[in-house]
Amino acid sequence: MTTVQVREVVEVVTDQVTFTVAADQMLGTPDGWVHARDAVDTVLAWTTARKLCRTRLAVQPGYDLGYLIGATCSDGTVGNNYVSLVVNDRSFAERYARCLTVVTGLDARIESVTRPSGYLRRDVPGFRVRVVSSFLADLMRQYVGGDAHHMRQGFPRVVLSDRQSFEGFLDGYTDGDGFRSKRWAGRVLVSSNVPFLSELSEVVGASFTPRTNGLASHLVVMDSWPSRGWFKPERHPVQLRESSWAQVREVRHRTAGSKPYTLYAFRLDPHPTFLVNGHLTRQPW
Repeated sequence: MTTVQVREVVEVVTDQVTFTVAADQMLGTPDGWVHARDAVDTVLAWTTARKLCRTRLAVQPGYDLGYLIGATCSDGTVGNNYVSLVVNDRSFAERYARCLTVVTGLDARIESVTRPSGYLRRDVPGFRVRVVSSFLADLMRQYVGGDAHHMRQGFPRVVLSDRQSFEGFLDGYTDGDGFRSKRWAGRVLVSSNVPFLSELSEVVGASFTPRTNGLASHLVVMDSWPSRGWFKPERHPVQLRESSWAQVREVRHRTAGSKPYTLYAFRLDPHPTFLVNGHLTRQPW
């Protein structure tokens, strides 16, 4: 750690926080390093610094990851620091718990719970699988475009990494909000999220007509869909992207009075960079 006393500093105001640095402090942007005094109207590399201390999960594409994502998209709940599934079918809960453990290594246990039924007008027994992990919750939000609410989530294109991942996704979603037909070889997926089903229909090459009467829409996926040749593997990040960008709103110049400012710089050899309130910087001197 090094220190220096200066008479002038700048306050950098981003859409995340305000921090004070030297005017010539180097800040990380998409176009390289810029001085703090010149950072207005640009964006800075930023992350939630407190989250860097948490346990990271090493996930890999495959059937189990696809099933976990599909079941979560259909019947799961993604909170700030947890992921859970509450269902009536114990076998569904067991499959979900197994895939969650295989994918993340977390201890996913099944709990017996009760929940109200609007149709029966009484509490009914159910089964819950819940793990506390802000890393997994952030990962699930990343997969569906940032918002995991069932009506706003996007289709998780990460399941298109390979056929096994996509088949797992279809099975997981079917177990939650779908069913296998008893009359023909295929499945029906149900959702009120029309953009979600519309994008999925393009992947399997199926025709899709959303309902306009306020009821949930249905997408028919025949078991023969692979023979149509519509599936194209795509490359998407499976691991969590922990950094993002923060917009610089303002740069304020400050001059010291009778007492100069004391500034600190840090270096963890051999890396010259460090974070200031989550914003990427490097030593200016």
